[in-house]
Amino acid sequence: MVISKKVLVIDVGGTHIKILATGHKTKRETPSGPKMTAQMMCRWVKSAAKDWQYDVASIGFPGPVVHGKPVREPFNLAKGWVAFDYRKALGCPVKVINDAAMQAIGSYEGGRMLFLGLGTGLGSAMIVDGIVQPMELAHLPYKNGKTYEDYLGIRGLEHMGKQKWRRYVTQIVTELQAALAPDYVILGGGNVAKIKTLPPKTRLGANDKAFIGGFRMWAEKKGKRDEIVTE
Repeated sequence: MVISKKVLVIDVGGTHIKILATGHKTKRETPSGPKMTAQMMCRWVKSAAKDWQYDVASIGFPGPVVHGKPVREPFNLAKGWVAFDYRKALGCPVKVINDAAMQAIGSYEGGRMLFLGLGTGLGSAMIVDGIVQPMELAHLPYKNGKTYEDYLGIRGLEHMGKQKWRRYVTQIVTELQAALAPDYVILGGGNVAKIKTLPPKTRLGANDKAFIGGFRMWAEKKGKRDEIVTE
């Protein structure tokens, strides 16, 4: 992969917004939460990255994205993200993708990969032979009138405690492996540090893989081995 542009990567989460640009090693971040709007986010990014040089930006958005545009307001943030003009606000070309998909791209090592992000909510994506398919498993019904996110997100962890939460992580990963037949599963997100034993064919990811994914989104395609298709 060849990345000729200088890229600013923006990882939007339910508790924090993190940024990193080409040529820099230390991320910058700020709290987000239910009062954070898209306009507030862009204002903070412009200020926080004012001493960084970048030509383009990648945004990992915590919600469904279709054809590069958010189609539903984020569950853990304020309203106003769907119709927002990110290119105008940031002053450069922008690519928007689901945040779990961006971290999945950064974690991808070929074949069929299922990514699950265990954080404030539950992120999910698959990459099959280089083709990225963001998924919205989080709010699907799981059992007892609750969703997958209710069990694997921060609410489930706080309500059930670590031991029971870990059992559900293993159970749900095993069920999704049977249904989706991935070659391997990557568990990312801020709560993976609380996992002690991994299910079979499962690897631990890292939040910083989101930045790698954001950089890869602007890579020049040089053939199938290098290609990741996001649309």
